[in-house]
Amino acid sequence: MSDIHAESAIGLISTRSFPAMVGTADMMLKSAAVHLVGYEKIGNGYCTAVIRGRFPDVRLAVAAGAEVAAQMDELVYQSVISRPFPNLDAVLPISDRFLAQIVGKSKLKNLAIGLLETRGFPPMVGAMDAMLKTADIHVSGYEKTGAGFCTAIIRGTVSNVTMALDVGMSVAERIGELRSIMVIPRPLEDLERTIPTASYWIEQALVIPEQPLVLPLRLPQVVNAPMVEVETVEVEVVEVEVLKSNEGFESIDRRS
Repeated sequence: MSDIHAESAIGLISTRSFPAMVGTADMMLKSAAVHLVGYEKIGNGYCTAVIRGRFPDVRLAVAAGAEVAAQMDELVYQSVISRPFPNLDAVLPISDRFLAQIVGKSKLKNLAIGLLETRGFPPMVGAMDAMLKTADIHVSGYEKTGAGFCTAIIRGTVSNVTMALDVGMSVAERIGELRSIMVIPRPLEDLERTIPTASYWIEQALVIPEQPLVLPLRLPQVVNAPMVEVETVEVEVVEVEVLKSNEGFESIDRRS
């Protein structure tokens, strides 16, 4: 077993709500020197945040995250696994190779995150529309976690996100069922890259087209060959009178 796996630990916290899971992950990142791998959804609204790091840091982060989830009454499970075998990395979503690779940079980076979860798609769409028309925010995407739970994800300044969520809550309750809300004022880098962001808000990396292959790739070596004298041949130029049309064509003696 490698030293990396010997020194690492895995922390997992499950909640019944996507906003609660994001808030829990944010607290874990800000409580200890851990790395957020991502999250796993298993349906019925259950979401699991997965972190990696040294065992003492992971244990501290999980304790802080579980406390936040419990305060929201959304905590389901918590677990710390020390020194996981490499086989777990190969089959479970607990390593960076399972993260979605986003090419480019998000235009919404460093903005506060707002999450509004509903039971049912229409309440979420209605809340999105109302939030956009109320405050200077952007809808970056949405997340589905099963059992009819949908979460709208908005970005903007803290004041605008808070104002938008106030209106979105009222509209969601009027149309259907509001589940939960969450505001993340200053998301860290690890949280940024795991939050869904629509391609509309992604600045695609500039791809420089490959130059066409020019042959030959190597210049031929110059060989010092001996000089060869070439005999000069004198050529006599004879002027020929061009016949006009077919006049006198038959009188030409081809044998002369």
